[in-house]
Amino acid sequence: MKRSGLSVCLLAAVTITATGTVQAQELKTMDDVGSALNACWSPPSDSKNSAVTLSFSFKRDGSLIGPPRASAINVQGDDKARKAFVNAAIEAVEKCTPLKLAPSLAQGIGGNVFTMQFHSSD
Repeated sequence: MKRSGLSVCLLAAVTITATGTVQAQELKTMDDVGSALNACWSPPSDSKNSAVTLSFSFKRDGSLIGPPRASAINVQGDDKARKAFVNAAIEAVEKCTPLKLAPSLAQGIGGNVFTMQFHSSD
């Protein structure tokens, strides 16, 4: 697949749940990226039947281009519960970056928008 920086907006949807440990090896695929971020995700203990989708972009060095943004929120509970859940997802992405990307992945990742859905562990 040929990549064009201006004409292609790459969206990767990965469902995230609370499991795993941080991976130290180079990340070669978007599945590897999802697993690495998954290892950092810890939903608030009182959250059930909740999810948030974040949108974010990486630089080629594996760091974020700006903060992740919530693009879809479905959190059970009050405004405080919603903020806690969204903030926990944002913190998971921020504390896992910069990612150690393989050159082959880093070459095409810069500036593309990715989406990831973070779920509570029901």
